[in-house]
Amino acid sequence: MQLPVVAGSGRTQNVARILSSFCVMSAGASYSCACFYTENIFIAEYQLHASFTDEQQFTRDYERVLQSRGCRSAQKFARVLEMVKNEVQRRMILAEESMRRKEEISLYYKTLHPEVYVLQESFLTEEFLEVVRFCESPNASLEGLLDYVRSVPGKRIYCFPVFVPEFCRDFLEELENFEKSLLEKGRPNTMNNYGVLLNELGLDESFITPLREKYLHPLASILYPDWGGGCLDSHKAFVVQYSVDKDLDLSSHYDNSEVTLNVSLGKEFTDGNLYFSDMREVPSGERRYAEVEHTIGHGILHRGQQVHGALPVTSGERWNLIIWMRASSIRNKQCPMCNKVPQLVETMGEGDGFTMTKKEDRGETVDVCTLI
Repeated sequence: MQLPVVAGSGRTQNVARILSSFCVMSAGASYSCACFYTENIFIAEYQLHASFTDEQQFTRDYERVLQSRGCRSAQKFARVLEMVKNEVQRRMILAEESMRRKEEISLYYKTLHPEVYVLQESFLTEEFLEVVRFCESPNASLEGLLDYVRSVPGKRIYCFPVFVPEFCRDFLEELENFEKSLLEKGRPNTMNNYGVLLNELGLDESFITPLREKYLHPLASILYPDWGGGCLDSHKAFVVQYSVDKDLDLSSHYDNSEVTLNVSLGKEFTDGNLYFSDMREVPSGERRYAEVEHTIGHGILHRGQQVHGALPVTSGERWNLIIWMRASSIRNKQCPMCNKVPQLVETMGEGDGFTMTKKEDRGETVDVCTLI
């Protein structure tokens, strides 16, 4: 299904009218929750996550909040409003544009290290393979697994080596080679301005999917059975880049995932550690924080709904591989971004890990206009 292009000199029209054309239609399609088009819009200058359905709602809900954070002129507010509208418009055509970029990349991009596009066990450390073998053994247990991985006390965060240095080096050279190309590039999300969407580069089927299914699934099954760790069936994978002249840090947020893996790929950098607090439902004033140091080649596994961020790098350049792993059996009941029963909107491409339920299989549809 082709998403509508929003008319009007680049301005987003009333979102309720636009989304009214969407409904759940066919089994076997990909889906997002309708909240993707209206919620969690990050305004970096004022460190604010906002919702948008129309100008009146946005002004009513956020004008005073923005004023308290320094947005104290009509011109500044108009600029913020324009940015938010453009972000909504971008999301409306995101899937279609991503598929177009992926096709162009497959046709015109010349790879530097074609071998890194197919996952090999030689890319993985012996320590990581040993962890996986234990998880697949008849004696596998949480208590036994904790002897193989480093855990952050009280946080259910686990650290372990994943990739050998040679792979990290070659993979980064490939990513830098792609960045130097003149091909159009999609960026990970509104909070990360520098990085690569790995599905567009052609790494999903041959690299990320087998990594998730064969190697990460056994760990997540034991560590996060209550968060869908045993039934992870899709993902979104991307690489983010930090440096003193690009993105410096990452504000507090939670992921659109059930389980997230964050692997440091390099290069040389100082500071820029991750910090974690509690799950998103814990009030901000009651959250307890823990800092986790990045080690090149090592992964940090955590629950997606755990609030976290990245401290500023003070020198060098840091690249991280992020895999948002999703379990449709969990998110079909409650969208992790709006905390409601998801109202499915059919989309192109991979979607956000939602699947058709039996109720929808009976032919019932959702008018997204009623959600706003």
